Amino acid sequence: MTGRLKTPTGRYGGRTAEERQAERRRRFLDAALRLFGGTPGFRGTTVAALSQAAGLSTRQFYEEFRGLEDVLAALHLQVNDWAEEAVLDALASAEGLPLAERAAVLFRAYARGVTRDPRRIRITFVEIIGVSPRLEEQRLARRARWIDLIRAEADAAVARGEAAPRDYRLAATAFIGSVNGLLHDWSAGWVDATLDEVVDELVRLLLGMLRPEGWRPAAG
Repeated sequence: MTGRLKTPTGRYGGRTAEERQAERRRRFLDAALRLFGGTPGFRGTTVAALSQAAGLSTRQFYEEFRGLEDVLAALHLQVNDWAEEAVLDALASAEGLPLAERAAVLFRAYARGVTRDPRRIRITFVEIIGVSPRLEEQRLARRARWIDLIRAEADAAVARGEAAPRDYRLAATAFIGSVNGLLHDWSAGWVDATLDEVVDELVRLLLGMLRPEGWRPAAG
């Protein structure tokens, strides 16, 4: 029998324990997107129902999460990460474009990323609301990242001489509220317009904020 025993490698079926854990977590989040973002929604979903939808056991659920709120928190971050990645990739490709074209690229990427799947809209703008102080803090923190991005774009436009110099903190906060509200209403079918028309309107709002009436760029 000497030589037949092997040192444990932590691999099973060709995958490490970490890989199997990541796969389980992905299956729970995929199932949560279907249930939380569709029917019955977060408040109508049980741990047993989510585990069944993921094809896993409740024991495996509690190995990954403390409860359903943890799943919703992780899913909310994931949906925001998808949108943020789309925007940052688009901005990299828009380097050097004039302000109006750059803004259009930014919001087209964001709008398409968020609205590509209606379930993402529901997670971001509906299911996360009012669940707990912890999730409200997370929601506001992620919204603050979008506000910071708008402020950074505004400040860069000012530095290029394409926008009026001022503090854009309040304006960026108000603008992000308009963006999210309009995209939610469009996704729900309450706005009779194409997505491109929605994006065009958002660009006009942004340009109006950055270039108020009467402002003119300094002569170069």
